[in-house]
Amino acid sequence: MQNQPAHLDQLQKVGTTCTCFHLRKASRVVTQIFDEVLQPSGVLVNQFTLLVAVNLAGAIAITHLAQELVMDRTTLTRNLKPLLREGLIQVQPGQDQRVRVVSLTKAGQAALVKALPLWEVAQARVIEQLGREKWSLLLSGLSDTVSVLRHS
Repeated sequence: MQNQPAHLDQLQKVGTTCTCFHLRKASRVVTQIFDEVLQPSGVLVNQFTLLVAVNLAGAIAITHLAQELVMDRTTLTRNLKPLLREGLIQVQPGQDQRVRVVSLTKAGQAALVKALPLWEVAQARVIEQLGREKWSLLLSGLSDTVSVLRHS
């Protein structure tokens, strides 16, 4: 007889109804598509989205960038390290020496220029596979989720 967890019914419920479980699975499958298509650019989708966020924000304090991206500052700093190592971003002290300000370098801007057409291919692939209506509902639902749960 196999050892079954005492709370098998609860565990099965997690597997079928857990919001976080399903969001993370969906995130991984979408990430795989984007990473595959972006591969020739030399950046992964996580790096691409960070470059986009920094580009849109201009020079921005890491703390503020973390807030914008709804990320823990430590996690963001760890994710920025490869971009810094590759020379795609620069991190400098702000007016207050405790503040670190991140901005794109010329190499970072060039990486975005190279990756953007590939991103468009990946984005079109996801929209095509989901269908425009499901994609629009997904985007709207995710945006609403962030708005509602961000400060709760």
